[in-house]
Amino acid sequence: MRYFVTLSYDGTGYHGWQIQPNGVSVQETLQQALSTLLRVPTEVVGAGRTDAGVHASMMVAHFDWEGDETLDGAQLVYKLNKLLPHDIAVQKVERVADDMHARFSARARTYHYYICQHKNPFRRAYSWYVYGSLDFSRMNEAAATLKEYSDFTSFSKLSTDVKTNLCTVTEAYWEEIAPGEWRFTVTANRFLRNMVRAIVGTLMEVGRGRMSVEGFRRVIEQQNRCSAGESVPGNALFLVDIQY
Repeated sequence: MRYFVTLSYDGTGYHGWQIQPNGVSVQETLQQALSTLLRVPTEVVGAGRTDAGVHASMMVAHFDWEGDETLDGAQLVYKLNKLLPHDIAVQKVERVADDMHARFSARARTYHYYICQHKNPFRRAYSWYVYGSLDFSRMNEAAATLKEYSDFTSFSKLSTDVKTNLCTVTEAYWEEIAPGEWRFTVTANRFLRNMVRAIVGTLMEVGRGRMSVEGFRRVIEQQNRCSAGESVPGNALFLVDIQY
């Protein structure tokens, strides 16, 4: 029997979602908690791989249960939340069809990236403080061009094990959510390693007047990571939605 786990986490203290040989990961922490409660080694598979320090207000993972009785999802949520550390919370455990897959069955994922244009000690953990003016109108013009392309090699981390760098971006835009506080929303069927942070870093070049919208297009078309801007800090990035 296959179950989906919907959870959220503050990624500050973790080396990303995926199990790492040299640091604590969210996947490892959830697996240990599930294995303890179910009294059998239990592997979980996530919908994606958030990088070190990146957060998720919604992550989905699945695990398989070989027991004879159907698990009580509500009870498992309660017990998991008692066992898990304060920075990981489970919202739902539900049985799904055996062929459902947390990663491969997902049709779209949405990320948010937050920046703050004034120094704020209460935003520093979850947004990136950016000094100076930015042309968000021009940044939105550049962001809209992402929907016209499919190969995002220029925004991918080098030397990854993925077979293709093709993605379909369906929305990408900046909006001001409070005075001096902006949020970037991007939705795609899949994302490459470091893709959102590299896109935001390149859009910053547009916003500062160092790159034109046509220059942003050329970065995409060159399919070369060295052409794009620097990756922005991970602490301001959130995985916020997964659609199946």
